[in-house]
Amino acid sequence: MDIDVLELSDRNARFILSGVTPAFANAIRRSILAEVPVMAIDDVNIYDNTSVLFDEMLVLRLAMIPIKTDLESYVLPSECTCAGVGCPRCQLSMKLSAEGPKMVYSKDLVSADPKVGPVDDNIPIVELKGKQKLIIEAIARLGLGRDHSKWQAGVACGYKNMPKIVVTNCDACGSCVTECPKGILKLSGNKVTVTDELSCTACSLCEEACEIHGIEIRDVPDSFVFTFETSGSLSAKELVLKAIDSIESRADS
Repeated sequence: MDIDVLELSDRNARFILSGVTPAFANAIRRSILAEVPVMAIDDVNIYDNTSVLFDEMLVLRLAMIPIKTDLESYVLPSECTCAGVGCPRCQLSMKLSAEGPKMVYSKDLVSADPKVGPVDDNIPIVELKGKQKLIIEAIARLGLGRDHSKWQAGVACGYKNMPKIVVTNCDACGSCVTECPKGILKLSGNKVTVTDELSCTACSLCEEACEIHGIEIRDVPDSFVFTFETSGSLSAKELVLKAIDSIESRADS
């Protein structure tokens, strides 16, 4: 298996995965989406809520706030020595106390652990009017995306076969160059050349435009172009490495 990184930032990644089967490529995609544990708000103690939102709607908004995750300091409740009852090793308390008039944001959640808290500060939770109040304690725990989307660290995760554009018997008519929506074909002398094969979407418009069938788009069967984003709970690099670790651990068990 070979990995050629094309783009890598804290929350985005794009790479070419070669020397694997389609089943293994899909296993990585599924693992990124569903098998890497991250923190999310799982329980909420509401002490006062006079806002316009019902308690249930408020809790739903809180649950979907991405939380920075420290996998070295916390474990899944099912793997904790407390047997999931709740302890500092498997759960984290975040408190919020606000009074209107004001907009309550994710930054108003005060975490007991400075390393773990909302990924983004400016996620709106609720607008408080007049003397409306909101006093809560949110309990965050590790979980898996397969159990609920609030624990899904990877988003917009997908892949495609590496495209291979083959040009033969070209008569330099230029029809395929005109039809290509990505503009990756160029007429050079008496032949069409490919300027950016990775950008090919395999739409086949170039094949349909060529009357002599001089151009063909093929899939490289064991090579895939991966693209994904993270919620910010984990970095893109950490997420893909943990996803591969998850596949290996399940294969060994």
